[in-house]
Amino acid sequence: MTIRNRLTWLFLGVVAVLLLAVLAGVFALQESYTRREFRQRLRERAQVTGYIYLKKDEMRAEAFRDFEKKYLQSLNNEILQVYDDQMRVRFVAADHRVQLSDAILARIVASKELYFTLGPRQAVGIFYRDNQGDYIIVAAAENTYGDQRLEYLASIMGVVFVVSLLMIYLTGRGFAGRALAPIAALNDQVDRITAQDLHRRVDETPLRTSERDELTRLARTFNRLLARLETSFEGQRTFVRNASHELRTPLTASIGELQVLLARAREPAAYREGAASVLAELQQLKTLINNLLDMAQADAAGALTEEVRLDELLWEVRGALPPAQRGRVRVDLGPLPDDPAALEIVGHRALLARAVGNLVDNALKYSPAAAAVDLRLRCQAGGFRLEVADAGPGIAPDDLANVFQPFFRAADARGVVGHGVGLPLARRIVELHSGTLALQSDPGRGTVAEVWLPA
Repeated sequence: MTIRNRLTWLFLGVVAVLLLAVLAGVFALQESYTRREFRQRLRERAQVTGYIYLKKDEMRAEAFRDFEKKYLQSLNNEILQVYDDQMRVRFVAADHRVQLSDAILARIVASKELYFTLGPRQAVGIFYRDNQGDYIIVAAAENTYGDQRLEYLASIMGVVFVVSLLMIYLTGRGFAGRALAPIAALNDQVDRITAQDLHRRVDETPLRTSERDELTRLARTFNRLLARLETSFEGQRTFVRNASHELRTPLTASIGELQVLLARAREPAAYREGAASVLAELQQLKTLINNLLDMAQADAAGALTEEVRLDELLWEVRGALPPAQRGRVRVDLGPLPDDPAALEIVGHRALLARAVGNLVDNALKYSPAAAAVDLRLRCQAGGFRLEVADAGPGIAPDDLANVFQPFFRAADARGVVGHGVGLPLARRIVELHSGTLALQSDPGRGTVAEVWLPA
């Protein structure tokens, strides 16, 4: 069932219940009023009957006839009875076959006024005290007019209910269609957006809604989602394009070198030189593949559950360097807390070591051969700041904004062996640990990589 139909039927059901409750309440009030009115008429009838029957001997005949003509207009199927204190019938009008039981008469005497039913008739019995003695006066009749009036009212209410439901259904369907029109327009726009044109955005103007309307907020949220998807897709395209190029280059060079070696017989020294060249290319390919795998591992890393001491991590990174490079790295831990546990964070030790190692490796590659690289750790309020400072040529301001894009190589870095994956990988790992990685570079004076990790 569509949302329009669901809203229409829901609206119709709610209004139908409310309308039915109102009509039922009106009918119940009218029925109660009809019953009270008829009982009052019966009571007045009984009182007038008693007055005429018991007082007529004291009235002139002409006056009695006028009184009788004025007040004793009979009701439908009417019964008028008068009983004395011995429960004997003294006066009966209409049906003589109706005889009240002693129990009912006793109840009338006890309660002074009693309403009850006699078959289809409604009846009232009153205890009437006169100077001639005590009497029981009973008046009964069928409320035909009241019943017909209630039936007529019920038929009118039934017609009103059915016609109202039909009108409510049509009105609700039109209202639901109008309310959902902006959603249909939004759906049509979204349906036209494919993976090839993620640059398109949902137009908020045709929605004709207020600035704080839910549909406007939905359109804006969807536009932000499209922007993120566009960025992600563009990054994926760039990644695939650059990765294919970087993977193809060492393979092409290795295949070409081997083809040259196999073209004709050569001296052993030439074979060794060619094999060394192929080995170097394959090592570069291995490094690239390892970086790509580490990036995938960083994206798919699960829960961070290891307790990692950052001071030990820095020494591990330094110790993993080749001996020739190890002496160039100076570790500065700064003032340390008295409790060693204060240097621990919850994370992934191998990935953190890879991130810091990539930063140190970049610093070593871009620094002069004799220059030192500083690896500093500082404990601060709420977390830790880790810095890797080199003495290299620095990064141009135009390139600084792009260095975290996979496979991006700055113009000054083209002569250094690398693939442009180390910095993006380090940033992903740091962000996985809810931290930040930023570069501060002064061209000609070096670069400082700043890592912030929350405690």
